[in-house]
Amino acid sequence: MRSMRLHPLSLSLLLLLVAGAAVVCVTVTTPFHGFRGCAVREFSFVAQKPGCRSLRITTEACWGRCHTWEKPVPEPSYIQRHHRVCTYSRSRYASARLPGCRPPVSPLYHYPVAVHCHCAVCSTLDTECETF
Repeated sequence: MRSMRLHPLSLSLLLLLVAGAAVVCVTVTTPFHGFRGCAVREFSFVAQKPGCRSLRITTEACWGRCHTWEKPVPEPSYIQRHHRVCTYSRSRYASARLPGCRPPVSPLYHYPVAVHCHCAVCSTLDTECETF
């Protein structure tokens, strides 16, 4: 029986997805199996804010797989990385009112809505990039 090893990037992405699933409940409404590229997809998450009850929100977000590679080089850092992620190229913000907010907590919850997505280098302005 052959043992299967995950590429470090694959392992990092898997850990990121598992960690994200613990915080946000995501429901994909269209099949993702076999999709390659970057596209706007509908998904749902539970919005939470201290002092308010939670609310399920359906919005549009970026989903996909982008070409990435690494190659060894003879000098430090000994590896050249080219990691791109599926991320927003255009977005807008929407707001929802969370129920049951205690004074003085504002019931408004702001979240991004993807308008167009593309493969790009990870930017900490709108993406969790800790694993890259």
